[in-house]
Amino acid sequence: MKIIDQDLKKNYDRDGCAIVRNVIDPGLVMEIENHIKWLSEKYPNTRPEAFHHDMLIHDPFIHHLLHQEKILDNVQEVIGMNIALFGAHYIAKRPFSGQPVGWHQDGSYWPLEPMNVVSVWLAGTNSNEDNACMKVIPGTQDKRLLRPSEMVKLDTREYVLDLAIHPNEIDQSSALNIELDAGDMSIHNPFIIHGSNANTSKYWRIGLTLRYIPTTTFVNRDKWECVLLRGNKTEGINNNYIRKPVFLEGKHMPFKGSGSYKKK
Repeated sequence: MKIIDQDLKKNYDRDGCAIVRNVIDPGLVMEIENHIKWLSEKYPNTRPEAFHHDMLIHDPFIHHLLHQEKILDNVQEVIGMNIALFGAHYIAKRPFSGQPVGWHQDGSYWPLEPMNVVSVWLAGTNSNEDNACMKVIPGTQDKRLLRPSEMVKLDTREYVLDLAIHPNEIDQSSALNIELDAGDMSIHNPFIIHGSNANTSKYWRIGLTLRYIPTTTFVNRDKWECVLLRGNKTEGINNNYIRKPVFLEGKHMPFKGSGSYKKK
């Protein structure tokens, strides 16, 4: 049986974003926290805001998260039944020193044809104004995508992303805090303007962004690795879909359900 938020599509179409509560259980939330610790040990020279797609796409635990039925059911309400993953990225902000994310539109960075994609922001901890939750400007999904050349350069030693929309070009008075409890998710449009402040609180703020596309969307980047999650491939759309990863003791983080990823 599908478990969906009945108002999801209405809120998404009106505001460019929506919130869905309790899409994963507390045990899986705890495993996300453990995964950040495990990745931090594996990649000691990488900030936890920068655990990008190439570090995650062959990780069995990430695939376990991608296939969560409640997440996919709600994504299907927006993009249809043939679903693939285009990108995954942890933006995990440490206490006291978590980096800000400048105002931006996701689609400005992405080589998608057409720009039919949704971003799921999965909360691995509570995410609120105090620990620098995501902020959106509702309704801006109707604006055109800015090109990188129209944005300002940022120093990635201080910011998560290297480009941002200049604050003078945005009416920040209408910004809305997307406050989530651990286990909730938000879903947003690739055109909506959003960002987040630095985390100066004493608490972690862990978010996993998952970028889902219908299989009719082409990823125009050579050898970019995607995951087919539900439904069928689209004939003539030659995305690079990878196989299910194999869990290896010592190479991957153990988790509940890892047995289904072990070699038979």
